[in-house]
Amino acid sequence: MAGKTTQLALVSDDKKDAPADRLAYLKALERRVLWLSHWLIHNANHVRPSRDGLKVGGHQASSASVATLITALYFDILRPEDRVAVKPHASPIFHAIQYLMGRQDRAALENFRALGGAQSYPSRTKDKDEVDFSTGSVGLGVAMTLFGSITQDYVRQHFPEKEKSSKPGRMIAVMGDAELDEGNIYEALLEGWKYDIRNTWWVIDYNRQSLDGVVNDQLFQKIKGFFAAVGWKVVMIKYGKLQEEAFKKPGGEALRNWLDDCPNDLYSALVFKGQNGDPSVWRSHILADLAGHNGIPQLLADYDDDGLHLLMTNLGGNDMAAVLEGFSQAEDDTPHCFIAYTIKGAQTPQAGHKDNHAGLMSVEQMESFRSQMGIADGAEWDALDDRDLPVAKLRDFIAKAPFNQPGSRIKQSAAVAVPDDFPTVKAERISTQAAFGHILNALGKGQSDLAGRIVSTSPDVTVSTNLGAWVNQRGIFSRRARDDIFRTEKVVSAQKWARSLTGQHIELGIAENNLFIMLAALGLAGPLFGEKLLPVGTLYDPFIARGLDALNYACYQDARFMLVSTPSGITLAPEGGAHQSISTPLIGMGQPGLTYFEPAYADELAAIMRWGFGHMQADDGGSLYLRLSTRGLDQPQRPLAGDFADQVVAGAYWLVEPSPESEVALVYCGAVAPEVMEAHAALAEDMPGLGVLAVTSPDRLYGDWHKQTEARRKGQPVQPTHLDRLLALAPAAALVTAHDSHPAALSWIGAASGRPVQSLGVTKFGQSADLPDLYRVHGLDADAIIDAVATACLGRIGGRLN
Repeated sequence: MAGKTTQLALVSDDKKDAPADRLAYLKALERRVLWLSHWLIHNANHVRPSRDGLKVGGHQASSASVATLITALYFDILRPEDRVAVKPHASPIFHAIQYLMGRQDRAALENFRALGGAQSYPSRTKDKDEVDFSTGSVGLGVAMTLFGSITQDYVRQHFPEKEKSSKPGRMIAVMGDAELDEGNIYEALLEGWKYDIRNTWWVIDYNRQSLDGVVNDQLFQKIKGFFAAVGWKVVMIKYGKLQEEAFKKPGGEALRNWLDDCPNDLYSALVFKGQNGDPSVWRSHILADLAGHNGIPQLLADYDDDGLHLLMTNLGGNDMAAVLEGFSQAEDDTPHCFIAYTIKGAQTPQAGHKDNHAGLMSVEQMESFRSQMGIADGAEWDALDDRDLPVAKLRDFIAKAPFNQPGSRIKQSAAVAVPDDFPTVKAERISTQAAFGHILNALGKGQSDLAGRIVSTSPDVTVSTNLGAWVNQRGIFSRRARDDIFRTEKVVSAQKWARSLTGQHIELGIAENNLFIMLAALGLAGPLFGEKLLPVGTLYDPFIARGLDALNYACYQDARFMLVSTPSGITLAPEGGAHQSISTPLIGMGQPGLTYFEPAYADELAAIMRWGFGHMQADDGGSLYLRLSTRGLDQPQRPLAGDFADQVVAGAYWLVEPSPESEVALVYCGAVAPEVMEAHAALAEDMPGLGVLAVTSPDRLYGDWHKQTEARRKGQPVQPTHLDRLLALAPAAALVTAHDSHPAALSWIGAASGRPVQSLGVTKFGQSADLPDLYRVHGLDADAIIDAVATACLGRIGGRLN
């Protein structure tokens, strides 16, 4: 409990005390929420039959510490327009509250952490009670509220009818204090400071305990400093009302100082002992430490041992009146950080114990807790009871809670048409990265609805990923208008970096976690704020791995966006191994909710982007990952017929059609097309039927094949896959695959088609060199491809001889 608070006034304004009846209702609901949250965990672990013997878990202690805070929010503070990220380990509290509101059913609670039941951590896509922001990987949901605030500002500025018709919502995170150990928190805070965020609350459950024990003393001082440095108002909710009254008595200041100075681990130990049959420990410790202080013996004499335990555990974050006072301090749209002192496991037998994070109450402890909560046998799942207030009045209070409005919280937004005259690129030689810039620039010059809904973002690589021309057309979004100083001063620059509220590019600092959480927030603008946005984010391909947790988080929420990752592979030759990506295609293939493409040519890219903006809006759609390159290629001059575009989107097409008798087919993906075609030219005379299969999406091909194998296993009708139809033109051909990535991204095609395969790719870190040397070292040059063809042919001969 250590730490004095001389730099910030604590919340203790008697004039703002909540009316007694309001407090009574909220306290009654808090008791029900605490009971239900713990019972549903107990039921899952001790009552419901277990078929596998695994511990179900559920985080009872972490739920108990925030019961007061979240009850106050949902039944009193929140408005319909507010959006909340509930800390992962408080999922039972959230679901219990939704149950009381009629937004969650009993079956979901009974099946907590079971198939079809309430999820272990709040989930937008898996839970039925309409979670605003998924949480689970700690720190990410917290940051999501910050980027949600930026997104809300963007929507309200670009669609003025929203500004006129509704109030801005508060983006609120209820977070555990250990989440402040996550580095992405501070990356997000810096970005929020740059964008002057508004309407954001972070409520810190400061129970001073983490997974493995008790956190360091004086942590709250550092927390205050972090938030104050980036313009947040910090509100301390430290003492409960019983403590505040005691501090006014003779000896009260000495008692306050003792409480402030008490080390966190000692305080936690005393809480646990006092909660479990030894409340006298407080008196003995205080008298031993404060011997000779005037008023202390008399002050302590006013309380019996149980009363003293109640006093010393009456922290602000577990005291409803103090919590309401604390929240009332937020009188404007300045971002607020509330540091709410709580006890982990408050009011339960686990209170304060350093091992309580993963702990579960025993059957005996639950019976004791049942008695304490006044729950009759058979009434465990009752939403309400008459113990504190009549059920009818409680129901009326719940129905009138500002947050609890009828209807769905998931907003609808109209589809955005993708124009028939979607831009194409006319160039004899160009890279896919440059072609991407040309396409967005052409969209930016037009006035289509699609162009108005696109919002781009990048972590300090806007220019080097070819977003510059688009930004010149559409400008940078900022709450503070600012002219391009270089332009004002007549300094020549290709970039026009004007900032205004109408800009359509969000420039981020070089932090990939921020990029992916920004994309997540923008990609949920429709269901959250009622206006569909089509976000496009760019970064260097190798740094997908740096923000992978946040990318997974974005996809898990079913956020929709287009991720353009460029440059990629060892094809980024002189940059060296630190910037040369190897395994990102496997990430793209393995990530649910994300479809990976890697075109070689500009016309392929145009077809993919056109399809992609529709896929981002489809009910069964998702996000896209486009792996592009800075390598300029001679462009094939061919019409963009419908069949060609369909094949590109389906994942592959024959660049050179094979003969039915061909013994080998070359299969490639991406920037190695010239080496494949060089090998093809060298072999054409001896192997006139040699075909070349251009793969534009290993992911789409694999997904199609996987569906076919599932249907076959289930005895369902099996249809030929796109790959089946293509390879039917070369029914006996062995395969040689080439890809500037790990060879596993294409080698599976051999097994899927029942053919021998020679797979060329990158399996070691790259280095600085030019392309000929790098492709030779890694076995991707024409000579390596020719050698692989020879090996494939020898294998076929050997197979026939055997």
